[in-house]
Amino acid sequence: CIPSLFFLPSWKGVAGCCAKTTTAPLDRVKILLQAHNHHYKHLGVFSTLCAVPKKEGYLGLYKGNGAMMIRIFPYGAIQFMAFDQYKKVVIKKQLGISGHVHRLMAGSMAGITAVICTYPLDMVRVRLAFQVKGEHKYMGIIHAFKMIYTKEGGFRGFYRGLMPTVVGMAPYAGFSFFTFGTLKSIGLAQAPNLLGRPSLDNPDVLVLKTHVNLLCGGIAGAIAQTISYPLDVTRRRMQLGAVLPDSEKCLTMVQTLKYVYQQHGIRRGLYRGLSLNYIRCIPSQAVAFTTYELMKQFLHLN
Repeated sequence: CIPSLFFLPSWKGVAGCCAKTTTAPLDRVKILLQAHNHHYKHLGVFSTLCAVPKKEGYLGLYKGNGAMMIRIFPYGAIQFMAFDQYKKVVIKKQLGISGHVHRLMAGSMAGITAVICTYPLDMVRVRLAFQVKGEHKYMGIIHAFKMIYTKEGGFRGFYRGLMPTVVGMAPYAGFSFFTFGTLKSIGLAQAPNLLGRPSLDNPDVLVLKTHVNLLCGGIAGAIAQTISYPLDVTRRRMQLGAVLPDSEKCLTMVQTLKYVYQQHGIRRGLYRGLSLNYIRCIPSQAVAFTTYELMKQFLHLN
């Protein structure tokens, strides 16, 4: 039991790292589009994917990936570990609500906890990813930390955009775990022989087949992203702060939402890059949830 408790958070972090590494180029392009980087603001999703390697080389697609890896390992570990703990607390309180709502509440609280703990690393990652070759303000992760701390109000500077992040994380993480758990429960209840198989560590427990796990994880990510995407756009613009020429108009969450809507509308503003996010989220969430389920079996936790 002790080895399982020790290694499980690490393996959950590995799940997050695997998922994010797979989609790192899509993350970079999404940040460029969300904040309307002047080099790529007139391009679409796929034309930007082609333009970045031409302008910055293929490694340009992975700009900011180092900071992302440093962040996502503790983020994934904290989120999945917190989800299990919050779910136990919510169930123990016996609030008289269904298991689906338990998952929704626990998922939301787990996401918020992970975001708050790792937010400074996300801030640095976004600043690095938004830079274009030849216009570097930050020379690396440590330099970015120093610059933000000295130029933007100390530790407060690392939490710019936290409000839309937290507000958006509740529906994102909540509906992500809620949708995955609901699809898993329905699938195993309605078609156990078609969709399920005995767990590797406990033959008495049914788990989803790997390809069904991937599908359920992808659907969960797509639904959650659609609901929370405008707040994700708001967060990115606030995180970039002084890097953007219109930063003084994006000081609060409400100001930023209004400004993006007035300047760019819904499709090219609040939902700019959403199609890319579908491509990014489906494999990312699918890999994360599938790895998570496999690690539970490997560590005999079913």
